[in-house]
Amino acid sequence: MALNELRSVTTFIKAAELGSLRKAALDLGISPQAASKALAQLEAHLDARLFHRTTRVMSLTDAGQRLLEEVQPSVQGMQRALDNARQRKDDFQGPLRIAGPRSTFGPILWRLVEEFCDLHPGIQPDVLLEDRVGNWVEDRVDVGFRLGASAHEGVIARKLLALQMVICAAPAYLQQHGAPQSLSALEAHRCSAYRHPATGKVLPWHVLIDGQIVDIPVVPALCSNDEGFELEAVLRGKVLGQLAGVTAAPYLRDGRLVPLLVEHTPEYIHYFVYFGSRSSQPARARAFIDLAVERLVDNPEFILSDEELRRLAPSASQPAARRRSRSRTAR
Repeated sequence: MALNELRSVTTFIKAAELGSLRKAALDLGISPQAASKALAQLEAHLDARLFHRTTRVMSLTDAGQRLLEEVQPSVQGMQRALDNARQRKDDFQGPLRIAGPRSTFGPILWRLVEEFCDLHPGIQPDVLLEDRVGNWVEDRVDVGFRLGASAHEGVIARKLLALQMVICAAPAYLQQHGAPQSLSALEAHRCSAYRHPATGKVLPWHVLIDGQIVDIPVVPALCSNDEGFELEAVLRGKVLGQLAGVTAAPYLRDGRLVPLLVEHTPEYIHYFVYFGSRSSQPARARAFIDLAVERLVDNPEFILSDEELRRLAPSASQPAARRRSRSRTAR
């Protein structure tokens, strides 16, 4: 049924219920002229007169009475369905479909989801983590998180925080192999590399040189398509690794990892939250986006300042192994 036909039928039903076209117009929030036009269009469409009209009274014709009996239940049912849909849009219960990158973002997203569900126990999170950029429309995604620009048109983006890429080592690695003093010295070290799960390509390290982000390839002593596996290898002192700052930050701050070559640490890319038009979103999706923005935009918990990186880096410019050797000689 076309929208103008629905309006005509609704006007007809309301006029029959109230016995007045003027009262029907007032109840529907339209002008008397618009109500009269809608009813006239319906009668012309049906080629039937629906009301007997006098200057003071209007009553249904036989054709009008039959039409009312047949259409009123259906229109009332449709109106209930529309009202229910409108209420569900503003409801803080039900499913919330969230998409985000598997690499680096899982722990951050879990904290957001946990806090949001504590605030709104009726929410049923449905979380899709994958590094490929899927079709959010087909996947019925309410809120999406991605690194960098979205591949989809028509979505709204809000920048959250930068993704740093920090070259890290465990103290055990430095005790055995020393610290590289330059990017070129990395060739002599055991480095890990990340294989992109979606493309299968081994990614280069991204470093800052003279204010520009430059990709440098490494010959991996270890390669993995899982960030957690790579992190474990670095924590165990088996390899150096270039890790996402959001992943490495807690380990750097508690001393289990040490940042290296900190002057070459780039803010490589940014996390964004993506969503459709806020006016058509469920209230629960809007509230989750607001929480993500409040908790994540430039949050220092996930970003190490230049000063903090320098403070956490090895205190001298010489390899740790050489410092230990000189210390033993002095004794």
